[in-house]
Amino acid sequence: MIEKFLVTLEESANAVGKTPHNIRDYIQRGRIAKYNLHGEKIQRAKNGELRVDLNEVQAFLRLVNEGQEKHHHAGLDAELGFYGLAERERTKHVHRLHPYLGKFIPQLVEWFLARYFQPDALILDPFMGSGTTLIQANEMNMHAMGIDVSAFNCLVARVKTDSYQVDQARQEILDAEKHVSRFSQRLTSPIPELPLFEESDFELFKQGLLAEANSEYLRTWFAPKTLLEMLYYRRLIEHGDYVYKDLLRVLLSRAVRSCRLIPHDDLATPKHPLPVGVKYWCRKHGRMCIPIDNCITKIHAYSEDTARRIKEFNSLRSAKTTTIIQGDARTIDLSEALEDRKIDGIFTSPPYVGQIDYHDQHIYAYELFNITRHDTLEIGPKCKGKSQKAQQEYVEGIAKVLQNVRQFLKDEANIFIVANDKLGLYPEIAKQANLVIADQFQRAVTKRTQKGDDPYQETIFLLKKDNH
Repeated sequence: MIEKFLVTLEESANAVGKTPHNIRDYIQRGRIAKYNLHGEKIQRAKNGELRVDLNEVQAFLRLVNEGQEKHHHAGLDAELGFYGLAERERTKHVHRLHPYLGKFIPQLVEWFLARYFQPDALILDPFMGSGTTLIQANEMNMHAMGIDVSAFNCLVARVKTDSYQVDQARQEILDAEKHVSRFSQRLTSPIPELPLFEESDFELFKQGLLAEANSEYLRTWFAPKTLLEMLYYRRLIEHGDYVYKDLLRVLLSRAVRSCRLIPHDDLATPKHPLPVGVKYWCRKHGRMCIPIDNCITKIHAYSEDTARRIKEFNSLRSAKTTTIIQGDARTIDLSEALEDRKIDGIFTSPPYVGQIDYHDQHIYAYELFNITRHDTLEIGPKCKGKSQKAQQEYVEGIAKVLQNVRQFLKDEANIFIVANDKLGLYPEIAKQANLVIADQFQRAVTKRTQKGDDPYQETIFLLKKDNH
């Protein structure tokens, strides 16, 4: 449980430079909560027993000063808001190797792992996504195991958690960038000092590349020059003498995502491609823009950045094991991977019902690398909506995952689930999985990339085995 610093209204007012009347006003407006002497949330207090949490008051006032007070309401755990955390820390080192909708910030994982687990523990994330839990567990000297139905998610997570010869990785990244840069220059003008191809052969080479784009999506969502550059990079990966091919694939995927024919402010969920070279009003830049018509610009931007992030995490990582399994967590057997070891706990964030189609968000990567999709195994996808039937299927799906992995957990295992449970589904999920909700933590979610800055809250459920 998060420790509270309980004080009277007068003590709180003195500590923050306000009056008791100000503190009462915050309470009446639902901005901070009332507590009794034991730290329990209450509606009414006996004379002399009303307390407030000074941490919560201070967090709220910090947000007021920053113009962010809309994010805080009574009862939220102030410490879990990470309100003052800079964006560069929320996306530190390899966490930013590739964008991913629906991931939590690494500091949230760190907070719970530090307080509820010991070094050398084994942590499972059965809804692994892009691997945030696995990365932080490794950084904190813990073993980790992740499961995901998406083959691309597993690729990204492996690339993030792999150990590299840093100098060689950087050399390969920059070598690929150099070759694509030369190819890009050759597309716009014949340059004698760049003897990649004879003039006649170059046209044939371009046609050969385009013939490999056997995807209507690739031909529709990318400008002609962009398509050639990304196809050339892909061929370099496939036929080049590189050790870290998957690292290059993730780097290319990140660049490809950013150079589709879409508005600059809609990278996450674009609806349709824009015409090549036609201006549009850009909400991100507040002016007329044209869709990006090349890939090399993003390759340049992400190459050095990728090498830097790999190096940074390499200096922090531990020698603990990280295991990534592509499959359906409802049915997968972990016996062989565990080798008779039991799992110490879970930290995960399952899909939110009816919110994201996880395969579709990375359609460009599936099409570019011909990765097999497993959309039908997604739990609670956006395409199924939030109807009563969809909710029932969601409850059954999440419960089956927890039922399946439960057998591999220690009896005293802590199971943390991060959820925006506005529909109140997790009590039933816990019941069906033969688990009990031992505690709940409420937090505000701020500075959400790609999702705007509207007030948003989520619950971290602590579940335990019901061994009675």
